[in-house]
Amino acid sequence: MPAPLVRKARISDVRAIHSLLMRRDHEALVLPRSISQLYSHLRDFFVAEQGGEIVACVALSITWENLAEIRSLVVAPELRNEGMGKTMVEAALSEAVAIGIYTVFTLTEVPGFFAKVGFEQVEKETLNQKIWADCLHCPRFPDHCNEVAMIIRF
Repeated sequence: MPAPLVRKARISDVRAIHSLLMRRDHEALVLPRSISQLYSHLRDFFVAEQGGEIVACVALSITWENLAEIRSLVVAPELRNEGMGKTMVEAALSEAVAIGIYTVFTLTEVPGFFAKVGFEQVEKETLNQKIWADCLHCPRFPDHCNEVAMIIRF
């Protein structure tokens, strides 16, 4: 089968993105998003398509003037450990640089993966307080959050 095609998400991809995000095999690693949230943030997403199926997704969410976040990274189980996650993150990072954002962070429970892509661990407190608007609404905040803050600068 040919390698997946990475592209910007389309309206027709929303249900497939939602299905990827809601998969139970990674439920502790990404926060769920509603269909409504996906429509509202569709322009943030990249998808990987293979054989007419969406097999991976990632979002680049602009946070502030020179800061964006990598969110909602999911790769279908059959493509994990084959470089697809790195490919998705690189697509998002490329877009960040193309639009003039040179600092990107992520909150993750898999810091080793992001370290391999070039991210460095930082204390959550070093990130702009505006970032925490989402954290306040998270069911894991504050006592059950296992996420590590990581950042990459270009």
